[in-house]
Amino acid sequence: MRTSLVVVGVGPRGTGLLERIAANAAELYGDSEGDGTDAGVDLHLVDPHPPGGGRIWRREQSPLLWMNSMAEDVTMFTDESVTQDGPVRPGPSLAEWAARVRSGLLPVHPAPAAEAAALTGQSFASRRLQSAYLGWVYEQSLAALPPGVAVHLHRRRAVRVAGPRDGKQQVWLEGRPEPLVADLVVLALGHLDVELDREQQDLAAFAKAHRLVHLPPELTADSDLAALRPGEPVIVRGLGLAFVDLMVLLTEGRGGHYVSDAEGDAEGGGETGELTYRPSGREPVLYVGSRRGVPYHSKIGYSWQGERPPLPRFFGPAQVDELLARPGPLDFRRDVWPLVDKELGFAHYHRLFAVRPERTTVGWADFEEKYAACEPLSAELRALLAAAVPDPADRLDLDALDHPLAGLRFPDGDALQTGVRGRIEADLARRHDPAHSPDLAVFLGLLSVYGQLVRLGDLGGWWHGFFSYLASGPPGPRLRQLLALSRAGVVRFLGADTTVDADPVRGVFRAGSASVPGERVEARALVEARLPGPSVARSREPLLRFLYEDGAATTPAGLLAVSPEDGRVLDDRGRPHPRRFAIGPYTDARAAGAFARPRTNAPAFRQNDATARAALAFLHDLSCRAPLGV
Repeated sequence: MRTSLVVVGVGPRGTGLLERIAANAAELYGDSEGDGTDAGVDLHLVDPHPPGGGRIWRREQSPLLWMNSMAEDVTMFTDESVTQDGPVRPGPSLAEWAARVRSGLLPVHPAPAAEAAALTGQSFASRRLQSAYLGWVYEQSLAALPPGVAVHLHRRRAVRVAGPRDGKQQVWLEGRPEPLVADLVVLALGHLDVELDREQQDLAAFAKAHRLVHLPPELTADSDLAALRPGEPVIVRGLGLAFVDLMVLLTEGRGGHYVSDAEGDAEGGGETGELTYRPSGREPVLYVGSRRGVPYHSKIGYSWQGERPPLPRFFGPAQVDELLARPGPLDFRRDVWPLVDKELGFAHYHRLFAVRPERTTVGWADFEEKYAACEPLSAELRALLAAAVPDPADRLDLDALDHPLAGLRFPDGDALQTGVRGRIEADLARRHDPAHSPDLAVFLGLLSVYGQLVRLGDLGGWWHGFFSYLASGPPGPRLRQLLALSRAGVVRFLGADTTVDADPVRGVFRAGSASVPGERVEARALVEARLPGPSVARSREPLLRFLYEDGAATTPAGLLAVSPEDGRVLDDRGRPHPRRFAIGPYTDARAAGAFARPRTNAPAFRQNDATARAALAFLHDLSCRAPLGV
């Protein structure tokens, strides 16, 4: 009996799953008896967008938009660090793939060929080049499937899945009168649009009533920015990666350019020299603020040298097992954060003692023993740190990092601009200076912590924002460009704890912050520069809404509840569905990205392998149980 598997979503996450299906098929679905009796698989791949890149990483987007990771830090392939049951199938990182393109070993679309030829390991590739890499990975994964797997690509949208728990599933596609019939279904959807929440509905209604512009949270590359008119003020809420994209599209994207006072620093792409922005006259004026009031930290611009901190140490599998064994729901701040704080502190001090021993008063072995004995966040631990690391600037203070402008008040907006620019300049200098390599150790600690937290499910949105702020910020050149835009008056910082109100008397949006009390900005346009939070109940994806209405369980934050072992969809009684799986950012087992830094035991890779193996094992068992002649 031929079995059938439907995978909905063939972007990076679906492509990663496909790679794991190909890697595990010989073991779990091959001719196990050697007599040729094992049947084949019909593999249906469903996605209206191009396979590989999907919607987010599609080729048809502005070439000005970059990735926020160096090319050497991007891979779609497992390695020996990944804790998985399936085989390792090595493959090139983005940088290594580009090197093969340069050597003529691989073809590439003419559009990104020139970029591939110039790419180095430390380059920040365009998203269009990443799209080409993802497309290549998809093609390689297809080619690696065994002969018995027949692939059917459906460039349509899946709108509904039906079927009994113990029987065939029907997957209905938009514009197709008959469903796909499947033994198993895997949802590998990426970032999805959602219906507006109450606050955004009210802002949208206000904008419509007063003929204003309101752009809600969404993928910036999909936003209609034409309504933001030259020279007019625009209030922007958000200083993360979505804001960086917005900044690029409204400046360089409208004909502006940068010049540098350093030779060889063409168009602001390098790390030296002060940039000056030359406007085209078509830019609006962006008044931008957020909770922290400053942009995400720059990506670190140097490589690791020497011994890595031995992670995990204080927040590993044993600690997660203990947390999972506790009765009742976990509270992140009470139960989890103290362990995370101690783990990140360990990474920081391990590096500090190794490379800057003159900044400490005791030997590492003595400090490590006492650090291990202290309770997390305790007065005893604080006393140890004060004695062993005398300068507070050398200690790790995660609360201060999360509130960079806390308690600071500026006399006026101009003083705030100077203050925020100073912080960005200091951050750029620190993030590109190996003398501050404890920062890179903390980055490695963050990756380790994220890998453990996946097992705990939905812990709320604060941690994801904090992780992104410290570990997933923009490339250094982007922050240098932001400084130039600030000096040119194209960008104006609003400060910390930014608030936005709709003024019905004046018919405008108004914004202010705690950083400059009493000062407000008025604008006829408001942009929410962030992706919408994932919500199954409010998803614009009909397939997810149907699952929700059909009894699939969701978390308090609105994520789809899945089994942490293999991604099976849970119902409202906590039972895993035997024939439905889900992986991706809309689930409570979401991992930090579909691709990852090499040799970091990436959670997404572990999940892909577990789901692929569970699916193949189920299909193999099903084919073996089928009566002859069926």
